[in-house]
Amino acid sequence: MSEEKSMKDYENELERSFQVLREGDILDVTVIGVSDTEVTVDLNYYTEGIIPIEECSDDPSFSIKKDMIIGDVIQAMVLDPENAGGNVILSRKEANRVLVWDELKEDMADGTVFDVKITEAVPAGVVGYVRGIRAFIPASQLALTYVEDTENYVGMTVQAVIITVEKDIQKLVLSAKMIQKERALAEKTQHIGRLTTGDLVEGPVTRMESYGVFIDIGEGLTGLCHISQITNKFIKSPKEELKMGQVVKAKILKIEGDRISLSIKALREDEPDTGEESYEIPAEYSADSADNDQDTSPFAKLLQGIKLD
Repeated sequence: MSEEKSMKDYENELERSFQVLREGDILDVTVIGVSDTEVTVDLNYYTEGIIPIEECSDDPSFSIKKDMIIGDVIQAMVLDPENAGGNVILSRKEANRVLVWDELKEDMADGTVFDVKITEAVPAGVVGYVRGIRAFIPASQLALTYVEDTENYVGMTVQAVIITVEKDIQKLVLSAKMIQKERALAEKTQHIGRLTTGDLVEGPVTRMESYGVFIDIGEGLTGLCHISQITNKFIKSPKEELKMGQVVKAKILKIEGDRISLSIKALREDEPDTGEESYEIPAEYSADSADNDQDTSPFAKLLQGIKLD
């Protein structure tokens, strides 16, 4: 058994003696030692390799003692096949710059989510690192709303996905907003799922339009109360009955997807329905004008059968 092992060792040594390393070669190496200033690696070669700390990573948060683990197999590029001390000098970050871009493209296609520590604020955004590559997050992609003061994000860790990978110009762009948007939508769907037609809700009026009002009903949900569902009386504008910020109670009439239709008048049972009497038709469109020359146009005949509510 020992003879077989010795023969195998001899064959490995012989193979290594014929191996020639060249500057720019990218090798799979095994970490066998870590100090404060360098990483020692096994090259499966007649001598060991050295990765100086400055050649380990561009990431400011990199820690040689935490991130370089003995036994890990990493990729490194040959910088000097044999220095003055007889060692092979390698660079992990140079190998990473060459190889990582294909991985980043796969990450973008797969929608991989990264925890990104923000290291600095720059004009119109912030910077972090993904797989050792400097990445940019635009201010418009930091949160659900545009972030004016990006300095507040320095030191924070955000979750983000890749939205742009351009190897030729070393461009990597991320979005934290996409993650937040997906989660907000999932939460909204979950909250809507707990509602049913006929439920009573309460909340402030947050927006007023000519066709109705939007009401905040809690848990990030907003419902629309159409103008015809505000009151039994005829009104030309929601402002006749409601004002911004006013807290109202309403009944859910219908739920379609993420759209919630509400009715305030459904809870006003004591209010007489005068809507039909209050709607007025302009004289020129009336089918029974006071004049003897009765309008018999198709449009007038159509109006005769209309009941307004």
